[in-house]
Amino acid sequence: MKRVGFVLNVKPEKIQEYRERHRAVWPEMQEALRRNGWHNYSLFMREDGTIFGYVEVEDSFAAVLKGMDQEEINTRWQTYMDGFFEITPGLHADQAMLELEEVFHLD
Repeated sequence: MKRVGFVLNVKPEKIQEYRERHRAVWPEMQEALRRNGWHNYSLFMREDGTIFGYVEVEDSFAAVLKGMDQEEINTRWQTYMDGFFEITPGLHADQAMLELEEVFHLD
């Protein structure tokens, strides 16, 4: 498994609603993530809205993102989450996730 980290920023006025929506991620969305190879996926958020995401993938982050891009439920989820992030207008959050370089790991 390859470990992947990424960062996104939630708009300050959207932080509470972001938390609420992620307490109830749709079961169909969770199943699509599993089906497309997202393992041990976690999101962590600071008080200022900075999100750190962690996921383990079999091949590459690009591959699991591409798989999710083919899922109709992901299109609906990304639209549902539009407007939450400080990203380039017109992009969905999953298009703005840039993989961070792993510089240290301790088993």
